Amino acid sequence: MGLPIAGWSVHEFGSRRVILTGSFIYAISLPLIGLSPTTWILVIVLILFGLMGNIMNIALNTQALDLEDQMGKSILASFHGLWSLAGFTGAGIGAAMIFLDFNPTQHYLLVMILSFVIIFLAHSYVVKEKKRDDSGGLVLKKPDNLLLRIGLIAFLGMMTEGCMFDWSGVYFKKVLVANPSLVSLGYVAFMGTMASGRFISDRLVQRFGKVPVIRVSGLLIFLGLLLSVLIPTLPFATLGFFIVGFGVSSIIPVSYSIAGRSKQFAPSVALALVSTISFFGFLIGPPMIGFIADLFSLKISFALIAMNGLGIALLASIRKEVFYPSQVN
Repeated sequence: MGLPIAGWSVHEFGSRRVILTGSFIYAISLPLIGLSPTTWILVIVLILFGLMGNIMNIALNTQALDLEDQMGKSILASFHGLWSLAGFTGAGIGAAMIFLDFNPTQHYLLVMILSFVIIFLAHSYVVKEKKRDDSGGLVLKKPDNLLLRIGLIAFLGMMTEGCMFDWSGVYFKKVLVANPSLVSLGYVAFMGTMASGRFISDRLVQRFGKVPVIRVSGLLIFLGLLLSVLIPTLPFATLGFFIVGFGVSSIIPVSYSIAGRSKQFAPSVALALVSTISFFGFLIGPPMIGFIADLFSLKISFALIAMNGLGIALLASIRKEVFYPSQVN
């Protein structure tokens, strides 16, 4: 629900204003989760929290794209790398709060205060981007060939990412029959390389181009999952998940970078269109894995998800005229 609103609000008011306003609302909405006295109030608060999360996602990516243009080099993947590091940091803070016996409301209030400090320290560095004359409005419109192609690539990438988030531990437990202390090894390998891969993606994009990086990323996803399925042992499956993390790391930031250069839509609207398509992959992927696993086996599910990588490589290879020349080389 938040994605069409995000594209419109960033186009109308600018990413700086949306970031500075939205970040405060986002931070404030977090403690309200812990303070919700009934289920229905919790549902309303979670809707607000989800809306603000997606609005901030589009606003921050739009801001990063403008900074890329100003700096004349690829930086978007590094921003996504920082997002991944923030996920590790948030998990660490959560573990510390549990260890110190903080309740959820105290935990969320602490995160809100930390967020306010970060917003205060960073607000002067958030720039007002150049006004563009591209098509804006609510994101209830048909994407052009470029955005449709990038949206499908991001859809397959997000589907793979969602499956790795939700099923990597189950794969190690059910298929590899790993020791309980090692069940999370595949997830850690995947997350570690996904985060670190984003910090080197920008250099690869500068040297080889955006579309070639996506093509190789798809092949890495395919090879990593295939290795995990064909040789289901702890060392090889861990290596396979390690490779998949590198493959997934570039898909979303590079896709966003390509989409943000659309000549038919404003960057925020283009990002929201691609995000809307890709988000369904994140939602569909995990339950689809479970459904196929029930019918056949978890190995078959992961083998089919491996085909996502081939799909990404194919979409980055055929009819390349839909991409702009600067993105192909």
